[in-house]
Amino acid sequence: MSDPWKECMDHCIAVTKEAGKMIREALKKDIPIMQKSSPVDLVTETDQKVEALIISSIKERYPTHSFIGEESVAAGAPSILTDNPTWIIDPIDGTTNFVHRFPFVSVSIGFTVNKEIEFGVVYSCIEEKMYTARKGKGAFCNGVPIKVSGQEDITKSLVLTEMGLKKDPEHFKAVMSNMQKILTIPVHGIRSPGSAAVNMCLVACGSADAYYHIGIHCWDMAGGAAIVTEAGGVIMDITGGPFDLMSRRLITASSRAIAEHIAQQLQEFPCGRDDAVN
Repeated sequence: MSDPWKECMDHCIAVTKEAGKMIREALKKDIPIMQKSSPVDLVTETDQKVEALIISSIKERYPTHSFIGEESVAAGAPSILTDNPTWIIDPIDGTTNFVHRFPFVSVSIGFTVNKEIEFGVVYSCIEEKMYTARKGKGAFCNGVPIKVSGQEDITKSLVLTEMGLKKDPEHFKAVMSNMQKILTIPVHGIRSPGSAAVNMCLVACGSADAYYHIGIHCWDMAGGAAIVTEAGGVIMDITGGPFDLMSRRLITASSRAIAEHIAQQLQEFPCGRDDAVN
């Protein structure tokens, strides 16, 4: 049976390489920084230029497709997932890393049809690692197959999460409490590379055993969700229920045992939904 979305994925990989080149060139120059919702919610001209490059290239070839892009949403575009073929784009996942030239900076694109993720591409462009996955066809890094560690013992696991400013003091307390609960299971450690998409790829290739996060967005998760799933990993909601791309939260792990153990530890706090209509 032919793959109806292969051409889309090939084009996605090509435009992602172009975007990565643009990001690497920008790192050689001064980086003008703008602030979005808070002093740690940053955007740069490069974020905006990269997203414009990706969307214009895809629109030219697939004019009937839909888009959800981080910077488009920030500018007021809707973030509603429909059955139409949809490209979910994070032009620079790890903008704070980019600003500081910390080397985990990625371009992340997920492609959905009928609200299901068909393929994902994550390009860790400073490392020059291209992670790709197509539903039912496995996951790869620079064309080489990858798979999760398979670790099932939480006490032997390395766990990833992210830390940042939470305006609500109770939310901040919950973030810190969750980290304490995970560390005192105990686990081998917690790391925070600074890019959700890269975090998921690190789980996918076996360099870490789990990643959890509350408060991220669909464009952070869509590309990596395809990759970690096709690498044999588990992805679920922080409650242990099914993963919901628009929920702004996830656990992904090398095994269901580890994912469920983390779910039992986590304290929830409200983070809204990407598809909430104001």
